[in-house]
Amino acid sequence: MIRTALVIGGGVGGMSASLALAKRGVSVELIDIDPQWRAYGAGISVTGLSLRAFHDLGILDEVRAQGYVGAGIRLRGADGSLVMESPPVPADVAPIESSGGIMRPVLHAILQKEVRKAGIAVSLGIEPTGLEETVDAVRVSLSDGTERTVDVIVAADGIQSPTRKTLFPDAPAPRFTGQGCWRIVADRPAGVDRPEMYIGGPVKLGVNPISQDKLYAFILEHVPDNPWYAEEDMLPHVAKLLEPFGGDIADIRAKLGPDSLVNYRPLEWQLLPLPWHKGRVVMIGDAAHATTPHMASGAGLAAEDGLVLADELAKTDDVEAALTAFGERRFERARMVVENSVRIGEIEMAGGNQMDANKMLGGTMQRLKEPY
Repeated sequence: MIRTALVIGGGVGGMSASLALAKRGVSVELIDIDPQWRAYGAGISVTGLSLRAFHDLGILDEVRAQGYVGAGIRLRGADGSLVMESPPVPADVAPIESSGGIMRPVLHAILQKEVRKAGIAVSLGIEPTGLEETVDAVRVSLSDGTERTVDVIVAADGIQSPTRKTLFPDAPAPRFTGQGCWRIVADRPAGVDRPEMYIGGPVKLGVNPISQDKLYAFILEHVPDNPWYAEEDMLPHVAKLLEPFGGDIADIRAKLGPDSLVNYRPLEWQLLPLPWHKGRVVMIGDAAHATTPHMASGAGLAAEDGLVLADELAKTDDVEAALTAFGERRFERARMVVENSVRIGEIEMAGGNQMDANKMLGGTMQRLKEPY
């Protein structure tokens, strides 16, 4: 078992890896380039695979308390009329059978608290400036002029990962899908007790509870020219996208104002071919497999990565063998999510049969219930 590890990146993947390694007795230091260690974005959906990983990390109770965990789904027409809803599910179902939502900064804060509680060293406002392999370790130079020599480096530094670009300069760059995702946070009507999807409208629209009194709405828009939006233009644009919808959406739209939280990002994806490591440096999370949100599984996959990496490193003193096994264990699962998510987006943009997209989504989610 390795004794020391440096984790680059303090997001979901990096914190999950740090916690999983620390629980196995590894001395871990986590570094992040942001001096404030912030999380950006609005609400995110979490499916059963994410909730199972949160359970295994020991944070599910906090996610339940500060987010929203339920089960089932409801479909509505663009006018808000009920089309279909899944039957109620008992409250004591296993996490993998549940779903929910949470504010990204809230999830970030829950993980931060666990990292501090675990005694993991956290260094902020720094980034790697150089890597050097030695016979039985790896030395990293940092931007504050210091160095670390550790057994393993875990790169969880996101879709634009500088570490990936350094180690694998010929790897494919992230690709824009042609869609953009808008997210807004609003008061949650009492009747919204599960994810709701609005069908038949000009854009894909859904809402999901993220706490006892809040929800977030997401809108997927076809934007093939990948436009940039000034902050002052975001709220009017969202209001226009919501205009064709009735029911609760009409009320949400009417209450939009200067204090409304609106977030936008163009949807990109990338999938690093194996190997996901070079020497004693390994890529996880979005640095290895960044997906679009169509399956709400990006955070869950990143958390799973951290758990599986710690598991493989605990099996052998051969770091090369452990990192190889990690990549081989994770690649097919990540590939399935990334490629199927992108395909669902393509069907939506082409105006294809939504039933085909739903069938692909349902089949993939069923497979993701298998142990990671």
